[in-house]
Amino acid sequence: MKDVVSSDPAGRSEDDIRLYRIFIRDLTLNARLGVYDREKAASQRIVVNIDLTVALPSVLLEDDLRQVVCYETIVNKVKAMVARRHIHLAETLAGQIVNLCLEDSRVFSARVRVEKPDAIAKARSVGVEIERLSRNRA
Repeated sequence: MKDVVSSDPAGRSEDDIRLYRIFIRDLTLNARLGVYDREKAASQRIVVNIDLTVALPSVLLEDDLRQVVCYETIVNKVKAMVARRHIHLAETLAGQIVNLCLEDSRVFSARVRVEKPDAIAKARSVGVEIERLSRNRA
């Protein structure tokens, strides 16, 4: 893991900020997503990928899940979001997932990809990817 040099005016050293990545790969869900009548009539398979850059506590006091961002918690929130209602645009869903991830102040940045693998014949997948930096960190 590599330290990130801070340009913080408070004079924090490079030891103050340590980052790590959390990823969720190929989370496959059924979702009511799309603008066409056929997409509104039935759910379709989507694939979600999430990459987070997260602040690592300078000292892990214990081997304690509460000290880190839990990927299972994120997955459960995404599942609930997808089950809640029909969403027209993959961009909307990806943006909502990004916002959900950035609610945790330890998350510096979030990149979310939403793919619809069955949407276009002869294409392996189509979709969108959104990346945002935390307003608290930018």
